[in-house]
Amino acid sequence: MGSPTRASLLCLLMLVAAPELQAQAGNGKSTSKIIFCCEDDKGRPVCGDVLPSQCYGRAYREMTPQGVIRRQVSAPLTKAELAEREAEARARAVAEARERIQRRQDEALFETYPTLEAIDEREARALAEVDRSVEAVLVREQELLEQRKRFDEETEFYRGRDLPRDLNSALQVIDSELASHKEFIKQKDAERAAIRDRFNADRLRYIELLAEGYRRR
Repeated sequence: MGSPTRASLLCLLMLVAAPELQAQAGNGKSTSKIIFCCEDDKGRPVCGDVLPSQCYGRAYREMTPQGVIRRQVSAPLTKAELAEREAEARARAVAEARERIQRRQDEALFETYPTLEAIDEREARALAEVDRSVEAVLVREQELLEQRKRFDEETEFYRGRDLPRDLNSALQVIDSELASHKEFIKQKDAERAAIRDRFNADRLRYIELLAEGYRRR
């Protein structure tokens, strides 16, 4: 077998000297010296009065000569552990941000609607406003259709011939306006559906918060 290393001898000396050092401590004699110990890559104890090179990048203990552990120092995190910790921190930050946003939304919900019935009332008013705008367009559309019908009857007189420029232009204007009305009504149908979805979501969240015992601040 090879000769023992200085660190190994130091560990052995610590074990041998521990009873004597403890006795000295009992007699009022103590030392402030700190011993650094860790396990090497083969699991063997390595100690020194300064941090041994074998302990670099490893967990180690700071001990008194009496063998009392004063402090335990964890090993530095690996790149994978650091990446995992950073990912967890980012996930927590995102979750906390979402919670803050949700709290503000819940507070705004109760500030906007003092009661559950107020949601129904606001939804009815919003839908009625959409219906009024559509109704006005439908009235105009009916007028255009009647004009179109009269022009169609007039075009029968020119069957097989080119239409007069003013008649042809009038038909194009009517058709263009009818097409725009059709697109407008389509947009209003989508708006009506969006209003229902939004108020339904507010209603469901309001009911959920009431069930959880939510109270306005």
